[in-house]
Amino acid sequence: MNASPPGPPDADQPDAEVAARLRVALGRLNRQLLQRQSEASFAQLSALFVIEKWGPIRIGDLAQREKVAAPSMTRTLNGLVAAGWVQREPDLQDGRSFMVTLTPAGQALIGKVRRERTAALVQGMERLTAGQLAALHAAVPVLEQLADEVEPKR
Repeated sequence: MNASPPGPPDADQPDAEVAARLRVALGRLNRQLLQRQSEASFAQLSALFVIEKWGPIRIGDLAQREKVAAPSMTRTLNGLVAAGWVQREPDLQDGRSFMVTLTPAGQALIGKVRRERTAALVQGMERLTAGQLAALHAAVPVLEQLADEVEPKR
């Protein structure tokens, strides 16, 4: 006899076991997507995504957003500049500082990474049953709301 796993005692209340399983599953999925091959390192890609969202941005502000020391960010940026993915421009408000912006090549790399990661998810989704896909479709808005509800630790 095929018994389905028992549901939570009260599906209307948060459940620590479900939260733990969700955390592990999302962590594994995120790690698998992050480990996909790219011409850029994890640190470089992370910086590129921040520059895309917040740029033009000062190097110090970028380091703060990435939670790394300024010298570490400078090394990361040196690689990004050498690859042609970002450019430094003088900061017109502070002559001692530079603003960092994406180049068209940096924008293209970000687009490529997003397409590859999305394709990997689609490939995995193709192996799901119709019922699992329906559940996933229903879960996405809930996960998006949950992402808005979970406060980052400061």
